[in-house]
Amino acid sequence: MRVVIQRVLEASVKVDNSIVGSINNGLLILVGIEDTDTNEDIIWLSNKIVNIRIFNDENGVMNKSVLDIVGDILLISQFTLHASTKKGNRPSYIKASKPDFAIQMYQKMIAQLETDLMKPISTGVFGADMKVSLLNDGPVTIVIDSKNKE
Repeated sequence: MRVVIQRVLEASVKVDNSIVGSINNGLLILVGIEDTDTNEDIIWLSNKIVNIRIFNDENGVMNKSVLDIVGDILLISQFTLHASTKKGNRPSYIKASKPDFAIQMYQKMIAQLETDLMKPISTGVFGADMKVSLLNDGPVTIVIDSKNKE
């Protein structure tokens, strides 16, 4: 499972010109799921996401987590995070999970993040054509892959 974490002042996602999810200060997370992902990956990543210290403290040092600032999370599924660009100019998405598996894992990730954050999170619509808007704060953008835990 691969995530792109962006520290944002605000973010929202639209489907068919209607906002389906939005947050203020917090994290916009893009998540890509592959067939080798497990519940262990979800638990590890969720813990990492809610505890990663990328928000400024009173001294302007990135020393606080989304939990510490009581921030929000907007989670968006994005299969293109598993694009392979080794051959040619057209990316291959062979590593990205098919919807039947990916939807289950996405739902489990939502539930785990809500448990770890101790409040509901916002989401996009799995598989929909989404328009994501954000005001990146910093900018701070971090990529984490659960297959690179060590």
